[in-house]
Amino acid sequence: MKDINEQNSQLRKGLLELAVMLVIKQGSVYASDILKKLKDNQLLVVEGTLYPLLSRLKNDENLEYEWQESKNGPPRKYYKLTNQGLEKLEKLMETWSNLNKSIISLNQK
Repeated sequence: MKDINEQNSQLRKGLLELAVMLVIKQGSVYASDILKKLKDNQLLVVEGTLYPLLSRLKNDENLEYEWQESKNGPPRKYYKLTNQGLEKLEKLMETWSNLNKSIISLNQK
């Protein structure tokens, strides 16, 4: 059973970038809101996994952030996709759709 758990973890990690970008596409969002949205959709992610991904996406110019004042503490970073990020997301969704169709097709044979 250990192997299947590890494989499940690897599949989730592989899809994490796509999932995070889909959440951010919905509008400017704070990191803890991303984590909550993923958790609400049974994609459990910890901050230690999310922040390096957000940094990489920013460094690759797929997202940007702006600081917004908070009523309950210091300013917060709110993330949004750049035009390049939206294009990348579209390509990732196309790839996901094609892979999903292939797997479903193989499962029916």
